[in-house]
Amino acid sequence: MFGTDRRCKRHLLTVSGWTALAACLLLTPGNAFAAPRTLRLDYYHSGNETDEWFSVDRIVIEPLEWAGNVEQTIDRTSLGKYLFEVRDESGRVLYSRGFASIYGEWETTGEAKTTNRTFHESVRFPAPDAPVKVLFRKRDARNQFQDLWTAEVDPKSMFVDTSSPPAPGPLLEIEKNGNPATQVDVLLLGDGYTAGERGKFERDARRMVDILFATSPFKERRRDFNVWGLVPAAAASGISRPSTGVHRASPLGTTYDAFGSERYVLTFNNRALREVAAFAPYEFIEILTNTRTYGGGGIFNLYSTVAADSEQAPYVFVHEFAHHFAALADEYYTSPVAYAPAPDDRVEPWEPNVTALLDGEPLKWRDLVAPGTPLPTPWQKPEFERASRAYQDRRAAIRAANRGEEEMEALFREARAFELKLFAREEYAGRVGAFEGANYEATGYFRPEVDCIMFTRAPAFCAVCRRAIEAVIRLYT
Repeated sequence: MFGTDRRCKRHLLTVSGWTALAACLLLTPGNAFAAPRTLRLDYYHSGNETDEWFSVDRIVIEPLEWAGNVEQTIDRTSLGKYLFEVRDESGRVLYSRGFASIYGEWETTGEAKTTNRTFHESVRFPAPDAPVKVLFRKRDARNQFQDLWTAEVDPKSMFVDTSSPPAPGPLLEIEKNGNPATQVDVLLLGDGYTAGERGKFERDARRMVDILFATSPFKERRRDFNVWGLVPAAAASGISRPSTGVHRASPLGTTYDAFGSERYVLTFNNRALREVAAFAPYEFIEILTNTRTYGGGGIFNLYSTVAADSEQAPYVFVHEFAHHFAALADEYYTSPVAYAPAPDDRVEPWEPNVTALLDGEPLKWRDLVAPGTPLPTPWQKPEFERASRAYQDRRAAIRAANRGEEEMEALFREARAFELKLFAREEYAGRVGAFEGANYEATGYFRPEVDCIMFTRAPAFCAVCRRAIEAVIRLYT
């Protein structure tokens, strides 16, 4: 059954558990790939600005087999505010992944200074055949990982939940280019679509997929991806938008106004999200909301969101997916955000596309900078800031008066037309350098190019962002 040819027996002498089984199955000629089951650790993440604590909710065996690449179990990208490692009894790391979380964002908001909150979170990994320890680590003030919490997981415990929640509906194969074990698997989930709107979800999903794969480097790597779709039926169209008094009991609980930001779309119902997603092979999740109002969000290795009917959905989908997929930082800095300003004592950000350009530290993308390019790199920063802040005031007035979305869409088009004219006059347009203004800060942080999808509603990623996306693709294929 396990393919005990000579190579497989030799491999079993050095590797234990599910890794050995999967490796044997891959090595044995003519043997179909069979993966271990998927184990999910659900836990509660609580705290405030200064204190942080965890508690186990439950250990779950999901309905489907593990869909990941068993030859890429260790994450060496050094991305994420957090990192979890699955270790065997000897302390050897069997599996690891960096990630970010809603809690990790919330703790930087003003609310965390005065209030405790709890968020439900999950990590997933191939089910081991013996007890393991799941070690959680977090970056300190110098961005170095420190041990934070350890959970013990016994896959044979009688308390491991092997039940299966109700299926959310048929799995939609949007695009399949290979075995899930060797592809990047993206799952599109619909929220706020009624049973009668399933066809609309499928059209929205295929439209978004075509947009993603029209953008480099996803375009060139399209055959490395599978894309799946699931849409649990909602009782009513749309999702919650508390700032306008709209509340919906949508299946995934997606809502506008996350952290008080009217355009920020998240779900805080992690259990509902995970129970629906468990019926598809996936590494990455995108939630399409059945709404027109501009909005979206993206958290590294958690999920991203987009309002499917917004005129700006093509930009928002790709921008937010890049946060989720490759941990790219926001490069804009004139839009209001809920997070506290960065400390004056700057450290080098861990995100691949922003830098503090600290004295004595090499620029992380120095190899992409052409000779003769000054660092920092000059650009028309004052003119951009004057126009952008005036535009932000007009945008806030439209939302405050709850005026029609067509007015907001016209403003977006006007702003983009100005940016295109401005950037066309840039001396270093299209070149990699270090342009000040990024990571929500006007000074002290720098982005690689004058324009990029992570900065404005540009149609393309800069060279540094493209390279970062490629690195993540390699981790899963």
